[in-house]
Amino acid sequence: MVTTIDTRTATPVDPQRIQRVQEAAKRIRRRALDMGEVQGQGYIGQALGVADVLAVAYTDQLRLRPEDPSCLDRDRFLLSIGHYAIALYAALAEAGVIAESELETYGADGSRLPMSAMATYTPGVEISGGSLGHGLGIAVGMALGLRHQGNDTPRVFNLLSDGELNEGSTWEAAMSAAHHRLGNLTAIIDVNALQADGPTDGVMRIEPVEDKWRAFGWNTQRVDGNSIPDLLRAFDAAAATDAHTPAALICDTKVGKGVPMLESREKAHFMRVEEHEWQIARDQLEAQAR
Repeated sequence: MVTTIDTRTATPVDPQRIQRVQEAAKRIRRRALDMGEVQGQGYIGQALGVADVLAVAYTDQLRLRPEDPSCLDRDRFLLSIGHYAIALYAALAEAGVIAESELETYGADGSRLPMSAMATYTPGVEISGGSLGHGLGIAVGMALGLRHQGNDTPRVFNLLSDGELNEGSTWEAAMSAAHHRLGNLTAIIDVNALQADGPTDGVMRIEPVEDKWRAFGWNTQRVDGNSIPDLLRAFDAAAATDAHTPAALICDTKVGKGVPMLESREKAHFMRVEEHEWQIARDQLEAQAR
């Protein structure tokens, strides 16, 4: 099944719920900019683009215990794309898993917040990401392992990129999840149409991506990944899906979202931001959020 959210007929979402998540997304973006300024460069565009997805996940959907991030009954959120770590740290701070003050150490020697996420260093980071194409396979294993343990409460989420769909291992894992009827597994695909080597369509075309996930047996929705009302509906629908069918949320996002100066920047996969531009970026973010 493929579902595309139609805002004209979609069920209304509680405005207070939307506002709460919108405010969280703004803070995640602001934290990402502050961390990026420490290094002067980084994967800022992706962090800004995926902030709405992470805000919905970490402030509305995930069942976590911030004081005990390894508790057995927690939901698992796996970041395949380890270079999105700057966004994940901002979301973990929003969820109270790591202290806001620790974000100042991002990328520094001895920090628990390296530039690419590593499970051995950071509370709340489930896997060490980086080499693309491994996350969904690990997520399948976790979801299956929870079933074998008789623990059917936690859900497993895997955030992966559209570039990861170039990896054959991703599709092997997708086929395996459907075969094992893992209804406790949700894949979140960030489709920002950009890779290190250029536009995704030019590197390896992935469309029609919804049809592919459906053909692999997943309950599939495509949604504007920068629309919090649409994301809330999509996550709610994924949680209510058939208990034996994995869910795929295909989220179209814009690199640099919320900061017009960065939205239009070329070579946006890994951004170099000049020293004087960081405050401009924050000012633009504030203006866009009003």
